[in-house]
Amino acid sequence: MLIPILSVENKEDYLNRLKRPDLGELADSLPSSSVTIPLFGRAMKPEETVRAIIKKVKDEKDQGVKEIAKVLDNFTGESLIYRPSEKAYKKVSSEFISALRTSIARIKSFHQKQLPQSFFTEEEGITLGWRIRPVKRAGLYVPGGTAPLVSSLLMTAIPALVAGVSEIIVATPTKEAGLAPEIEVAALELGINHILPVGGAQAIAALAYGTESTPKVDVIAGPGNLFVTLAKKEVYGTVGIDMLAGPSEILVIADEKADPKLLAADLLSQAEHDKEAAAILITTSKEIAVNVVGELERQLEQLPRKEYALASLKNHGAAIVVPNLQTAAVIANEIAPEHLEVQVANIDEVLPYLENAGAIFLGSFASEPLGDYILGPNHVLPTSGTARFASPLSVNTFIKASSLLKVNKTGYEKVGPSAAILAEVEGLRAHQEAVLRRQEL
Repeated sequence: MLIPILSVENKEDYLNRLKRPDLGELADSLPSSSVTIPLFGRAMKPEETVRAIIKKVKDEKDQGVKEIAKVLDNFTGESLIYRPSEKAYKKVSSEFISALRTSIARIKSFHQKQLPQSFFTEEEGITLGWRIRPVKRAGLYVPGGTAPLVSSLLMTAIPALVAGVSEIIVATPTKEAGLAPEIEVAALELGINHILPVGGAQAIAALAYGTESTPKVDVIAGPGNLFVTLAKKEVYGTVGIDMLAGPSEILVIADEKADPKLLAADLLSQAEHDKEAAAILITTSKEIAVNVVGELERQLEQLPRKEYALASLKNHGAAIVVPNLQTAAVIANEIAPEHLEVQVANIDEVLPYLENAGAIFLGSFASEPLGDYILGPNHVLPTSGTARFASPLSVNTFIKASSLLKVNKTGYEKVGPSAAILAEVEGLRAHQEAVLRRQEL
């Protein structure tokens, strides 16, 4: 059987199998790679490689980035600044441009509703405030991979633009033929004109520390491979980051009335991402579970990325049969998936019990890929159970807040004595003196 069909009683073995190693454990489990020999003289494991790359970029700046990219990404360019060209519009279809503009409009409309507001409160002698400001400069990472990930650019850039970020640099590896025209057109539609044409840890280092051609950014956002994620972890604190994302996940809750063909299609939509992706069905019907497994086997044969989807299902796929939807919600909350679909006749039977998920898709028409491309909410989501405490990428990723505190003599006399007492209790004499000396004013 392609994926196991489990009961509630024997689900624990699967849940333990689903748990991936954390980032450090995963990096440690991989062997040293010889690709680093031309750069650093010896084979290195992932974390050591990332640290060496970051140091080289910090020390050598543009030259270091070029040397690394040439060895690791076959980079052949001379400039580390790529300007999108209007000529790219002639290389894409009118249908693509129309779909792109629809997506941009919907994503922008949704994220505009996320904008937080500054506020001020006043009492006699004291004014307090919470002032919201965007970061000045953001670096966005768009994976190069085998296809132009236009949606990754939209989902990272639009929240930054809505937040009011004034400078955006997009890092994405280019092929010999240059940047994919779809990415160029998307960048032009968004008003982005600075692209760093390299990827990997070297791109993250350039964004975090700055080079002659790449100014240092304040926040880095966007998905990437293990080396990109390790680099984001390494530079956090020097810059802000959105999250440390792992392989994609989808969990589908279904009752006996759900369509097995749709359930299988949605599970495969995430399984094809990566061999370590997870695709999980939780259903109240054993018959549905059996039919979905059959559909997975049939639909799998039609996929160009069959190899990835098959490995994903074998590694992290399962169907769990539960007695009721409340039990399904309990298991879903324990897994805390990136994507959670609810395909049941009565959504209200389960929705109130769902607490941990990056994005929740409700109803048989709410297929997860619609969220990837067109609906509006962000598709950069917490993975690996971090939805227990983390949120999707949003406008908040690109803003910061400052507290404002204004006090006159009346306000000082109201709160000063209490502050002095608390400082004395904590044994901080200078704190206490800084308060008390105002009595003389």
